[in-house]
Amino acid sequence: MSEASTGQPPTDCAGVSGPTGDIVLVVAKSPVPGVAKTRLAETIGPGAAADLAAAALLDTLDAAGASGARVVVAVTGDLVQAARQDEVRTALRRVTVLEQRGDGLAERLANAHADAHALAARDSTGRPAVFQVGMDTPQLTPGKLVDALAAARSHDAVLGPATDGGWWGLAVARPALADVLTRVAMSTPSTGRLTRAALEATGVEVGSLSPLRDVDEWPDAVAVAAQAPAGRFAAAVGAVGPVLRSCGRSGG
Repeated sequence: MSEASTGQPPTDCAGVSGPTGDIVLVVAKSPVPGVAKTRLAETIGPGAAADLAAAALLDTLDAAGASGARVVVAVTGDLVQAARQDEVRTALRRVTVLEQRGDGLAERLANAHADAHALAARDSTGRPAVFQVGMDTPQLTPGKLVDALAAARSHDAVLGPATDGGWWGLAVARPALADVLTRVAMSTPSTGRLTRAALEATGVEVGSLSPLRDVDEWPDAVAVAAQAPAGRFAAAVGAVGPVLRSCGRSGG
């Protein structure tokens, strides 16, 4: 478990646990043009796609920070090249930042759960919950995260399904349970179903959260922005839309 290279001093002191010691774990990719949101970039271009990814990450961090839980961000990628670099670095100074480790998304997710649970065990007493999200659901609210953490405290595993067949959030009571992710194909229409089946095969009861739409393509971005019109993400989508229309492309 190591601190990520953000160009800033280590930020562990910024991630002080709340009364319960609960953690919202945000697994994030640096919003670098040409690397972040490549499917979205096919419609709006790599620069705009990276800007939307940065806005989504910042909105997610705002919601996580307002949930009352400690925020831990497991990040991969070069923040020096990131869109909204200054805003992102400022936001990351307020949280605990860890570097993702492992080969492939599933292994990195499993390791992020292990690292977050290790932090929780080190800094808290009792059984704090660790709830993991990505940066594709900027419509998340503090209330939804509070509810997710409450569900995580009363279940061995909790899964938040995505409308595209994946999942947007995951909690496991023991980090070893997250190892099942390495046996599930990620980013497919059956990832959510297979993740639930893999967890249930370990003998645990899996709690369910309400489905959310995540952002992969332009129609997703428009729909999600409408659900959270006051956020940075919605403002970024609003700036891109007129440009697309002027070029004769709606993306939908």
